[in-house]
Amino acid sequence: MNIVILDGYTLNPGDLSWDGFRDVAEQCQVYDHTSAADIVSRCQNCDMVLTNKTALSADVLKQLPLVKYIGVLATGTNVVDVAFAKQQGIVVTNVPAYGPDAVAQMVFAHILHHSQHVAIHDHAVKQGDWTRQRDFCFTLQPLMSLKGKTIGLVGYGDIAQQVASIALAFGMKVLIHTPKSKLHLPKGVIWCELNDLLSQAMFLSLHCPLTTATYQMINTTTLTLLPFNAVVINTARGDLIDEQALADWLNQHQGYACVDVLSTEPPQANNPLLSANNISITPHIAWATKEARQNLMNIAVNNCAQFINGTPINLV
Repeated sequence: MNIVILDGYTLNPGDLSWDGFRDVAEQCQVYDHTSAADIVSRCQNCDMVLTNKTALSADVLKQLPLVKYIGVLATGTNVVDVAFAKQQGIVVTNVPAYGPDAVAQMVFAHILHHSQHVAIHDHAVKQGDWTRQRDFCFTLQPLMSLKGKTIGLVGYGDIAQQVASIALAFGMKVLIHTPKSKLHLPKGVIWCELNDLLSQAMFLSLHCPLTTATYQMINTTTLTLLPFNAVVINTARGDLIDEQALADWLNQHQGYACVDVLSTEPPQANNPLLSANNISITPHIAWATKEARQNLMNIAVNNCAQFINGTPINLV
């Protein structure tokens, strides 16, 4: 079996090894990036294609009759025309649950960035503001204790469960909403209807998949349900949020936002969130700790090995 990895750079910018794939395949060719124009030429003689964000449409797959397997180097599989792949007998796998701890850690990195204002105080100290103070300390923004605050989690998969665990350790009240009520939840975690969650959540963190039902679920209407000065956190999918509606809400100083994902990535320069007030944005890196990336790679290697052995796992 011959493997081609189309866009390996984000998974492995040089600090991991590709040897695991080379061990399970006869040949393994790794490309940092692949343009749409180069996909067919690079994959036409291979059996197995691995992709992260390089799209494999039906038109592309029609030109790759030798391909028997597509491995998505992520959990989401929207970059592959899965229905057409199945029609062609192509096995498609993904990598589930490789780094819930990493994403949960980023959720709280954003929450603590908002509540403690470490960055602006660090900058002020290095600019000499502390040396000019009369008192032994000073604050530039009000600091907030998380104890007793309510965090609302939309979705309750592996990541949200990690977030809930951390929130409970901070002494926060945890509300969750899923399409069906959860009958067995840890002590301190409470299921409620979405509107009830929104009306109580000082911190709202999104952890649901992007579907027709959840597309732009955070919009002009739902934002009005949030408490004044609430914080919207999105480490899931950019299109869960109507970005113009969120920008308007932020610019009216109704609340704050912390996002790791946007509707288009990289974003267009005119994305309204890039110039909005009261928002912190990270470039889709919640997943990207070295440990999480290594775990992703290990699972992807095993996916390939199991397919080659005739026992495919993590099928989409």
